[in-house]
Amino acid sequence: PTHPRAHSRTHPRRSLSTMGDQKKVFYRSVYWKDEMLYLVDQPKLPDAFETVTCTTVSDVAMCIKTMVVRGAPAIGAAGAWGMYMAVQKLTSGDKADAITALKNAKLQLDAARPTAVNLSWATKRILEKANTVTDGAQIKATVKTEATRICDEDVQINKRLGKFGADLIPGGTEEKPTNLLHHCNTGRLATVDYGTALGIIYTLQEQGKKIHVYVDETRPRLQGSRLTAWELKQAGIPQHIICDSSSGFLMRKGKIDVCVFGADRVTLNGDVANKIGTYNLSVVAKENKVKVYCACPTSTIDLSLKTGDEIEIEQRGADEVVGLTIDSTGKRIAPEGVPVCNYAFDVTPSKYVDAIVTEEMVCYPPFEKSLPMAVEKARKRREGTL
Repeated sequence: PTHPRAHSRTHPRRSLSTMGDQKKVFYRSVYWKDEMLYLVDQPKLPDAFETVTCTTVSDVAMCIKTMVVRGAPAIGAAGAWGMYMAVQKLTSGDKADAITALKNAKLQLDAARPTAVNLSWATKRILEKANTVTDGAQIKATVKTEATRICDEDVQINKRLGKFGADLIPGGTEEKPTNLLHHCNTGRLATVDYGTALGIIYTLQEQGKKIHVYVDETRPRLQGSRLTAWELKQAGIPQHIICDSSSGFLMRKGKIDVCVFGADRVTLNGDVANKIGTYNLSVVAKENKVKVYCACPTSTIDLSLKTGDEIEIEQRGADEVVGLTIDSTGKRIAPEGVPVCNYAFDVTPSKYVDAIVTEEMVCYPPFEKSLPMAVEKARKRREGTL
């Protein structure tokens, strides 16, 4: 396969900002231009803001697997464009050939990261749309239109979600500023634009609320300290980075008003698969009577699974955990050759989640009733019947 190409500059889009001497330049984290897919190269942050371009299905799968692009909505959007690449250069105009290419691409893309349901949701949506086309010559244009729609919808979804979530957050006044704890990265880097849990925080800022964010560093890949802190700094939102293990102590001292995080998959009963450490955080929050809100689009809700026990949890390499060095001398943080267990996600049982915020409504227990309602409303909105 070809390898994605790196770039230090990209075509400006809407939302990710880099500060120049005079003004901000805005970007989407996932966008299509000049018949190529552009992705913000997230492992390069915060030291450098660069992009890579993808021109093949294998390029996209590699970028998803190596977390060049990450965050459930963002990898769903990338996967949609990966599906388009499967038919982009087909010349036969035969529907059967196109459907076969799409099915093969779906298998390759879905396997890149199995826990986040948005990826398989997006590839399934593209395949189903292609199957509705009777003229094989029109499949290419149909798939491109649907991939574009998935990306554009994500932006509007996140803004509606942000408003629902902001209504749940208390305080935010000069007399009572609100301290939020945020885990991992759920913002403009994790979505096409704006964000889910961070989208709530951006909405609070836009409403003029006085807020401060405690940013979990989010071991082992440090999405909090590398990515969320970078986003909040760009946005001018007050913050402190904290070690993941200090959240309980801060809650006990009354320093945290509410916890917010995203999701990679939510099951029918409201169990939440999210970045490793979310379960610990939610248990400690309940012990300290701190509200816990999960923010995710309805595309992250998997009604086919009854509980979180059915979710496949991705395991990643040892170097993510022990590959860090402790100081400028380059000393390792663990003895060489020690075995490592590195689950990328955990599952938070629904009893530790006070509400799940979607773009259609705030879902409360019993989640078996509220989550299907949200999914149905989203379906009707897409079909124009809401």
